[in-house]
Amino acid sequence: MAATVFADLDAATMQTGAEGYGLIRDAAVAVEDGRIAWVGPEAEMPATWARAPRTGLGGRLMTPGLIDCHTHIVFGGSRAREFEMRLEGASYEQIARAGGGIASTVAATRAATEAELTAAALSRADTLIAEGVTVVEIKSGYGLDRETELRMLRAARAVARQRPVRVRTTFLGAHAVPPGQNADAYLDEVCLPTLRAAHAEGLVDAVDGFCEGIAFTPDQIARVFAAARDLNLPVKLHAEQLSHLGGTALAARMGALSADHVEYASVEDAAALARAGTVAVLLPGAFYTLRETQAPPLDAFRREGVAMAVATDWNPGSSPLGSLLLAMNMACTLFRLTPAEALAGTTRHAASALGLDDCGTIALGLRADLAVWDLTDPAELSYRIGGNPLHRRIYGGEA
Repeated sequence: MAATVFADLDAATMQTGAEGYGLIRDAAVAVEDGRIAWVGPEAEMPATWARAPRTGLGGRLMTPGLIDCHTHIVFGGSRAREFEMRLEGASYEQIARAGGGIASTVAATRAATEAELTAAALSRADTLIAEGVTVVEIKSGYGLDRETELRMLRAARAVARQRPVRVRTTFLGAHAVPPGQNADAYLDEVCLPTLRAAHAEGLVDAVDGFCEGIAFTPDQIARVFAAARDLNLPVKLHAEQLSHLGGTALAARMGALSADHVEYASVEDAAALARAGTVAVLLPGAFYTLRETQAPPLDAFRREGVAMAVATDWNPGSSPLGSLLLAMNMACTLFRLTPAEALAGTTRHAASALGLDDCGTIALGLRADLAVWDLTDPAELSYRIGGNPLHRRIYGGEA
């Protein structure tokens, strides 16, 4: 791949240790072989880049490509009726216990072919890509049987083959207990054997679970995590979304990449996450959709130095949110993140939540996954409600 220089831009580098956005005004970024070869003030660019092809960006803002580190975009069906039910007064837990919620999506997903699941996921991925997303995590968890879980993961892998986006797949067999089944028996007979089969097929990058009163206990999740450890797979966890059950402490104890939701996490949980280096993934779409009132303990996270990521949690039930930019705005308005924290949460910290160390900032040697915006102030990325200011997306150095 030929070298190129992007110039006449402002670069929000989001580098670790940099103040705020790590903003460089009047900057230039040199790219070679899909990697960032130089970044800094254009006036200081080495003469060795003088002959490289130059692309002027008209003073626009460049950021790292955005990363959506928590999604469920492979699924069948719709749950619009449940949206109505919630507005009529039913709680998420009431809907789930009545056979709705995850169970209704499981039925629709089991009925869908791999081609149908892939086509629907591609459409959703296109929406994210159009907002500057260059990495997306995709979970299974709407099959709850061997055949459908594997089909979901194959569909997720197909997204990466058919679109210019990196996909990290997460096995979420411990998402819910199928109706009429015992939780422990389900883990032994379905979930764990399916995890091993998915790993053998090369379909899994990480393992997740839902630790909640309507799903699995910490002890049960610990069994799933032990199986993941035996396969050398990293873990993450839906924790403390609806109650304080101990999932966040378990995630920290097991060295999880991330603990996600964490609305009911405690001050002690924040300290445990910090010690473990586990990222807290904030999911304001679910908080908003479910009309929750308890926000994550951001003051404790800040005080302890917990890295905070932001993601859409795009799923058909609790977070039908297809905009990472809107998730950033919601994280600021609902959880009181600063715009700089929100952008770090969808770049540098989101990369950490996926175990990636080659993206998420504009820094020497990293992948040239970049987003160029029709903006000059990076705070506008979180300030706007609706609209899409993306000018161009650069993926692996290719615009």
